[in-house]
Amino acid sequence: MVYLIEVSPRDVVASRFAISPLMVTKHALWLLSGKREAGVWQAWVERARRPYENLLAGQAGLGAMVALFRDRRYNADFPAPPPAEVNTPFDAELTTVRATPAAQAHDEIARNLEGMARPPDAVMDVLFAPDVVDLFADAIQAAWEEIIAPAWPRFHAILERDVIQRAGRLATYGWAAALADLSPQVRWRPDGVIEVRAKSPDDTYRLDGRGLLFVPSPFDCGVGSYLERAWPYAISYPARGTGIPHEAPDGLAGLIGRTRTRVLLELAGPATTSQLVTLLGLSLGTVGGHLAALRRAGLVTGSRTGRGVLYHRTALGDSLVSPSALRP
Repeated sequence: MVYLIEVSPRDVVASRFAISPLMVTKHALWLLSGKREAGVWQAWVERARRPYENLLAGQAGLGAMVALFRDRRYNADFPAPPPAEVNTPFDAELTTVRATPAAQAHDEIARNLEGMARPPDAVMDVLFAPDVVDLFADAIQAAWEEIIAPAWPRFHAILERDVIQRAGRLATYGWAAALADLSPQVRWRPDGVIEVRAKSPDDTYRLDGRGLLFVPSPFDCGVGSYLERAWPYAISYPARGTGIPHEAPDGLAGLIGRTRTRVLLELAGPATTSQLVTLLGLSLGTVGGHLAALRRAGLVTGSRTGRGVLYHRTALGDSLVSPSALRP
């Protein structure tokens, strides 16, 4: 099944990309709860497992919220609505969650439960409690403070470089370029339609010049959509670079050094020096020195963007990290 989003030339101007700490927190809970495979984040998930289990024991809303998670079907929107601005602070997003009327929350929860096995009575009691909104919000706040906030600089760097690249593609080359590698679930059709494959009823939505909000996530939780009139129309998706491996290919670290190999791996997606500093946990001088060496070797190149320089791998750099890149 698919749903279609009809766009017009006006929607290119109105569309934008946003970073949502709240959505990242919810997606992290998908991994920590085991509802999604951790993939390259396995080591991080293992470190966060004990704090997560402690929160499960102390936050009644957390287990109930996680019980609602289901793949590629409707999930209640109110625990993680689309952000209002490009860089909305977590506290502002949480304020929006807490303002959700209880009746709306109960309606969304009931819709979420359709087609699911009935949760245990203790979970149902929380889901339809008068204060369910506060219980969910308290759980999300605790998860942010205990688990996500300490790792936020790295997550933000991944999201920021994805936003910079995709927004530039959309503005310069249009929808096809911006959506080219967004997700296997999403494709651009030449007739001016975004096609999204999902386990939901077929339907067609029109942007009518309002544009579409794109919200990347560092975790591979698939494509999520917000297509209700109460929200800005939005799509969440795995950020480019989410799947970057942290282990060097055999022999490459011995050839150019482990740190330079890590730089090459991170440059699967373009990044600035400051972004690489955050992603690698190294000093500015150290990263700059490795970039200079890799540029002299013809493995990376840089292009000026505003007041900064955006680095990316050359074809030779691609071939070292992934020899299959040389194959026709």
